[in-house]
Amino acid sequence: MKVLVVEDEPDMAESLRWGLEAEGYVVDVAENGEEGLWKAQETGHDVIILDVMLPGLDGFQICSRLRAQDLWTPILMLTAMDDDLDLAEGLDLGADDYLPKPFSYTVLLARLRALTRRGLGARPTVITAAGLTLDPASRKAWRDGVELELSSREVSVLEHLMRRQGRVVSKTELLDHCWDAAYDGGPAVVEVHIHRLRRKIDPPTGSPIIITVRGEGYLIEDDHDG
Repeated sequence: MKVLVVEDEPDMAESLRWGLEAEGYVVDVAENGEEGLWKAQETGHDVIILDVMLPGLDGFQICSRLRAQDLWTPILMLTAMDDDLDLAEGLDLGADDYLPKPFSYTVLLARLRALTRRGLGARPTVITAAGLTLDPASRKAWRDGVELELSSREVSVLEHLMRRQGRVVSKTELLDHCWDAAYDGGPAVVEVHIHRLRRKIDPPTGSPIIITVRGEGYLIEDDHDG
């Protein structure tokens, strides 16, 4: 799951990055309004955490411009303001939720999970596919009821594939969604993690769960196919 944090306070931005990465999220940070708008437009994110008070463009302006361009990535606005009219303005401009500062980190995580489920259509709290069960909130996965020992990165890759079951996912898409913007390596790292995942999730006998579609990417077949 890839999160864009648009926050100009360095301590707050770093705290959010550290905490979200510890939960297994891939985090991209923008330090001002212009950078935040550009990253939101140019790089695919699953959700945006957007501070209201920013240098340059403020959070309201960013939200308004994204929605005017039909960019509907879920937006959670952070605000130190407690005026109902200001909060209503953000929601009217297209924000999906808001959280007043100071906030509980536990509540922030719960709001993010709710927004990402809502943002891409039906997003169940627990995902199942091909004998696998994944709980994104706890970052735990099971095969036929037996818990699997997966790294945070492996969970991110598996979640992305399971949420798109029945659809081929390219290495580039996995790289964009499961690695942060600071990573400057090539797609070979995706192959390495797919190989490690297969060793952990594939049943002792039978077909592999993650299928390689040569020249295109990887696929977990839809349980409802056939």
